Amino acid sequence: MPDRSLDQMIDRLLEEERFSRRGFVRRTGAAALATSSVGTLLAACGGVEGTKTTTGGVAKAVTGNHPKVAIDELNFSNWPLYVEKQVLKTFDKRFGAKTRYTEEINDNEEFFAKVREALRRGRDVKRDIVVLTDFMAARWIRLGYAEPLDKRNIPNVSNLVENLASPVYDRERSYSLPWQSGMTLIGYNPKKTGRKLTSVNDFFDPKFKGRVSFFSEWRDAAGLVAVGQGVKTADATKDDVLKAIEKLDEENRKGQIRRFTGNDYTTDLAKGNLWVAMAYSGDLIQLQADNPDLEYVIPEEGAMLWTDNMMIPKGAAHPYAAETMMNYVYDPVIAAKIAAYVNYVSPVEGAREELLKTDPEVAENELIFPPEEVRARLHPHPTFDDADERELSEAFQKVIGA
Repeated sequence: MPDRSLDQMIDRLLEEERFSRRGFVRRTGAAALATSSVGTLLAACGGVEGTKTTTGGVAKAVTGNHPKVAIDELNFSNWPLYVEKQVLKTFDKRFGAKTRYTEEINDNEEFFAKVREALRRGRDVKRDIVVLTDFMAARWIRLGYAEPLDKRNIPNVSNLVENLASPVYDRERSYSLPWQSGMTLIGYNPKKTGRKLTSVNDFFDPKFKGRVSFFSEWRDAAGLVAVGQGVKTADATKDDVLKAIEKLDEENRKGQIRRFTGNDYTTDLAKGNLWVAMAYSGDLIQLQADNPDLEYVIPEEGAMLWTDNMMIPKGAAHPYAAETMMNYVYDPVIAAKIAAYVNYVSPVEGAREELLKTDPEVAENELIFPPEEVRARLHPHPTFDDADERELSEAFQKVIGA
């Protein structure tokens, strides 16, 4: 007979750390495509799972050993609308492969819950590449759920842009390679605000009371507010983030914030119900096509930069095929095709130069190819251990009423 108190604890934990960081890249209209989220037990039992591959939260530098074999099958799990499908067809034709590409990752926590038990037991999860956002990639590495990369099979890794080459959770990129990045910044309608916006702190202008939204994810919401308070999130302490959460709580109690959103902010922003919204860079490109009155600002203090990373699950059946795909998408010609389709920030040097030949409008868009002065103002999500993340998540959940 199950232990009822244990079941209740599990249910509570499964409600924690709701995460809807990435919305779909819309090709038609500004439809709201909010993603559902499910939590994980990891925060409670991460200390006993897997074989840890980190020391002090930083991944050990290791090298995989995956001999070259015939490529016949590749199982690739990604977020929806995150690749130009002809790219996959060309890969299969070039390498004689049969790629099973599944758009099954709608939410980091939800996907992790789907494969977690198999990973914990050391079983093949039937996926050779998964694409995970920074905080989840860090978790997989920490728990020993990621296969080390054999970079001899990925010579195009030399095209990785410098600012993504050494994240705190994988300094040598031993386990992960960026798929695409994006910015969390400010989308707004100057016809509603009556002026241009320049700062994170413009969210708190009393004139915009009830017309402001933030994401319902603390890494983005509190991270950006902390940036507005002068914090460099790469070095942020737990107290820095708690201070930002306190500011959000204060403004929410005053009625400044209309609501905390997932990806459903897009409809309200397009319709004018929101005047100022925390927004994703890829969304804004489409939203501006739908409503030319909308503008964006990369605040003077900076914006948040997040990255979705390709990883090979531990024990994957086709690691060489996975690395061949990674090498393929790091070819600047291929990377340019992906960037033009998804409208997010390419991690590949040379992709912009390729697009200048074929689609200069995309190549000149700073939301897709940020110039150096913009890159210098982009901040990563703050990274903490499991205990601190639990505390921050609980503090933020109280603010948003989740």
